[in-house]
Amino acid sequence: MTQSDAKVIALTYELREGGPEGELLESVNTDQPIEFLFGAGRLNQSFEENVKDLGEGQSFDFLIKADNAYGQVNEKAVVDLPKSIFVIDGKLAEDLLVEGNIINMEDQEGNPHRGKVMDIGEEKVKMDFNHPLAGMDLHFRGQVVHRREPTEEEIKQGYVKPRQ
Repeated sequence: MTQSDAKVIALTYELREGGPEGELLESVNTDQPIEFLFGAGRLNQSFEENVKDLGEGQSFDFLIKADNAYGQVNEKAVVDLPKSIFVIDGKLAEDLLVEGNIINMEDQEGNPHRGKVMDIGEEKVKMDFNHPLAGMDLHFRGQVVHRREPTEEEIKQGYVKPRQ
């Protein structure tokens, strides 16, 4: 990323599943717009492409198909894990084992993964490690609140620090 490519963009939006009339998944309003460093690769590439040329005050309305968003649901990412791995200090972590709960976990190599508890059996826990938006077409509608040049520090670190 070069200084000329990078921009700090703040925007508001509604995210809906499938289209403009779909289920509301997320809403970001003008009280706390999302601010990001365009070109740093931290957001979905299709999303960035749709907002990259927009100026302050301009609106957007676009759909990102599942394949270009978080991909299709991968059935291999739904796994049964032994209940014993949820034992902490000799006690089953029952506060974690709640259907629908999202748990931060690591694989054997120490890579972080977030999994959703799907089912709790006698000896196994069914976990879904797909992204929560996998398999969904995503419709965004919103507006650019402001756009500015990034600071040297923002370019060096690769992100915009949240405002306090």
